[in-house]
Amino acid sequence: MSRVKTLGFWSTFYRHRVAYAYIAPFYILFAVFGLFPIVAGLAISFFRWDGVDPMRFIGLQNYFRLLTDGLFWKSLGNTALIGLISHVFILGGGLVLAYVLNSKLVKFQNGFKTVYFLPMVTSAVASAIVFKALFGINNGLINFVIKSMGFEGVDWWGGNGDFVKVAVIAMFSWQWIGWNMVIYLAGMQAISHDIYEAAEIDGANHTQVFFRITVPLLKPIILFTVIQSTIGTLGLFTEPYVLTGGNNLLGGTDNQAMTVMMYLLNKAPYGNNLYGFASAVAYVVCAIIIVVSLVNMKLFDRDETASTAARRKK
Repeated sequence: MSRVKTLGFWSTFYRHRVAYAYIAPFYILFAVFGLFPIVAGLAISFFRWDGVDPMRFIGLQNYFRLLTDGLFWKSLGNTALIGLISHVFILGGGLVLAYVLNSKLVKFQNGFKTVYFLPMVTSAVASAIVFKALFGINNGLINFVIKSMGFEGVDWWGGNGDFVKVAVIAMFSWQWIGWNMVIYLAGMQAISHDIYEAAEIDGANHTQVFFRITVPLLKPIILFTVIQSTIGTLGLFTEPYVLTGGNNLLGGTDNQAMTVMMYLLNKAPYGNNLYGFASAVAYVVCAIIIVVSLVNMKLFDRDETASTAARRKK
């Protein structure tokens, strides 16, 4: 029986050989440049390797060492804090801006779209240099405004390092709010205008329309942006690296701006040559992304189920 199935498979493969030949380049390139690095990186995470000497198998020691490293947990905490605060503006602000543009409350909508999306296509390094000048200690515009109000200027980069996160959050939010605005706007424009007209006839104001119609109908898109933003936050590197001077990967004073990606790259290849350890870091970060994504999907699914049950009771 199995021999018949095998012959049937090869017979089908031969009949469609031209189609398989057309799609083969994609799978070959994916296997070489996508699948192989994933598998190789996982294998390397179980070895001690400096990139030159022979690899030495050490099992799970890289993972145990990582999970007991206080600097890793600090970088993870920094990343989480920056991400949570930033995404209040990135996701919430993008949603509000998209609603304002979609509801025709402003004129020259194309101009507003361009202005808000422009930071996304601007070089992150160039943007970081501008923000570093804005948050300058002596001649920065932010400190000039603070001093003009009668307060003492803030040492954004020194002291105990707490204020460096403010600069990173400001730049990160400014750069990505336009991207999410465009995604939300596309989703809102797909919602039938009849729903909005019916709500307007019933006397609903903009706040009621936003929270009771727009947001519930955009839940799949919001879930997508949350997951995408989680991945982007855990990959945050350029902004804190340039803002803290770009000389090392330690995240400025007391490692207050060190992110998970900076921690990883500090292990290999830019800091040390701990390629096995760096691979372990990468897979732990990947596991965090998967867990956070599953939790978000579960929460959104629970909200959707609860909303459906409430509608049925009515």
